[in-house]
Amino acid sequence: MTFPITSRITLTAISVFISLSGFAKDIRSEMVANPDKCGGVYYAYPIASDSIVKTTVAPKGYKPFYISHYGRHGSRYLISDNDYKNLLDKMQAADKAGALTPFGKEVTQRLERVWDEARGRGGELSPLGARQHHAIASRMFENYPEVFVDSSDITAVSTQVMRCAHSMFAFVEALKEKNPSLNIPRESGQRHMEYLCYWTPESSDFNSNKGTWRPDYVNFKANHTDGKRLVDALFADKNYVSEHIVPDELIWEFYWVTVGQQNIENNETFTDVLTPDELYNLWQVFNLQFYMRNAAYSRSKGVNIDNAKNLLNHIVDNADKYISSGKTGATLRFGHDGNITPLTALMQLDNCVGVTSDPECVKEVWNDFFVSPMASNIQLIFFRNEKKTDDIIVKILHNENETSVPVPTTMAPFYKWSDLRSYFKTMTSRPFAETINARNID
Repeated sequence: MTFPITSRITLTAISVFISLSGFAKDIRSEMVANPDKCGGVYYAYPIASDSIVKTTVAPKGYKPFYISHYGRHGSRYLISDNDYKNLLDKMQAADKAGALTPFGKEVTQRLERVWDEARGRGGELSPLGARQHHAIASRMFENYPEVFVDSSDITAVSTQVMRCAHSMFAFVEALKEKNPSLNIPRESGQRHMEYLCYWTPESSDFNSNKGTWRPDYVNFKANHTDGKRLVDALFADKNYVSEHIVPDELIWEFYWVTVGQQNIENNETFTDVLTPDELYNLWQVFNLQFYMRNAAYSRSKGVNIDNAKNLLNHIVDNADKYISSGKTGATLRFGHDGNITPLTALMQLDNCVGVTSDPECVKEVWNDFFVSPMASNIQLIFFRNEKKTDDIIVKILHNENETSVPVPTTMAPFYKWSDLRSYFKTMTSRPFAETINARNID
């Protein structure tokens, strides 16, 4: 079915209300309780299943036969060795000059121990990242064993970035541990980049340093960054600070190391170096930047969301092939936060859309740690009616939890594939900007 434009507007308006109500709670209190969430997209996906709500059993007579998946790579080291080494060099130079407080000296020793582990691994998948994907795949197999029989047609592809390929390897390894007879070819090549990791020219232009997003971001960052207290805690020599240290740069360098520690094997922590207020304010800045450049920021006019259209079309087209052929299996895809984030918005998954142009409102409508933590994933589980083979229903999981889209259904969280397919094709055939006015909260 094709949804009338008036119905689509009503439904999308409802989705924004849900998005707003979902984050109406005190985010700062949530982050004080769990400082790791201040890492935003550095938030480490939990290996245990404690955060996964019990799944709804399919209606009687329906059997799972196909899974369409897109997963972000798992936990990784900071993107570059320099993110560790530049800070360490700065602190060691100050230590050598006798400019540090006793606390500053102790923090520097912690940085040295972190560097021992991180050296030469910038941007790589960490052991935790591999375990995350192994756990996700194991649960997928255990929940839907009918999809992973000996004759299943399963494919796995990743972007050309090694942390994505290594995530794919860990995922596939877990499935083959459950059923060694599975044949799962793996690819990581340029031919898949046009849907796994695609950016339109319009999005690239918008996201440049000359983009209209930047002035508001720069202003917001300046108003939420204050490194003076940190400098006073770490440095005893004010003259040294005035000559060698830029406080607002230093606090950001410590932010990245602090929030990145949850993703690696080193046991050092730095949450005592930054106060809860500092962590919260810096997260707001990071959350804002990621939202502006990857999500439904109203002034982007939807160009970042349009990046996901090739991917959503690939999801639909591959599902059609499995349905028409009668095959059983799975399509496994592995990419990045900058790919799964616009996909969640294009699909309009619950709590993943929120639209605003006000930097102060972003945290109320959109949270990066919810949308795309490390190893975030979307799974579409397809079920076939055993008595009526053209009767297909689908359940959508976001980070392994059931989620919803603005499509009418009488069997939530399940949707008729015919309805869901029509909705997805509508979303990929129209500029996302056409729906923004209906959902703008400004």
